[in-house]
Amino acid sequence: MTFDVHVTAEAQGDLLDVCLYIAENDSPEKAEYVLDKLEATCAKLEYAPMKGHLPPELERIGVDNYREIHWKPYRLIYEIVDRDVYVHAVLDGRRDLQAVLEQRLLR
Repeated sequence: MTFDVHVTAEAQGDLLDVCLYIAENDSPEKAEYVLDKLEATCAKLEYAPMKGHLPPELERIGVDNYREIHWKPYRLIYEIVDRDVYVHAVLDGRRDLQAVLEQRLLR
């Protein structure tokens, strides 16, 4: 069974922010490489969305309808609805993410 993967506008903004930061602080080539890897990680959700796990920050407060997968320090937070997967956030895992996740996913 395959799923349709949708990247929300907020997650697209996250991808853009990551790329701009890397391009400015490292190189445009590195930014393109990271973008390709993050997009490939999103695409993998088409075949195995249950592979991810509950984000601990949300699990602690009883929210269990979101999952996450990782690529390097980045966390991709998504939701499965029927045969659709919605990627809601692409975040740097080195940050304290409790407030970011609460603001984005619980409004």
